Amino acid sequence: MIETMITIALFLFSITISIAVIRIILGPSMPDRVIALDMIGVNLIAMIAVVSIILKTKAFLEVILILGILSFIGTIAFSKSIERGVIVERKRDR
Repeated sequence: MIETMITIALFLFSITISIAVIRIILGPSMPDRVIALDMIGVNLIAMIAVVSIILKTKAFLEVILILGILSFIGTIAFSKSIERGVIVERKRDR
């Protein structure tokens, strides 16, 4: 029973990632694309956690943490790029 539910969860996560990819391609605005990219990151983290449960290992926990950090940094960078046009601001004292 549990194996069936985990398999269904993986299938549903893959469907949501597919929908997010469609939103990235067809998104009407850039913020929609950024949110879809963040959603892909969150769903990938969830899928890796489910695979870790299936394999009964804790080896993927570091991968989950690294992917979470990279997803967060990427979302912040895209948001700053949309808002200000630059990611890293440099102050010039001239």
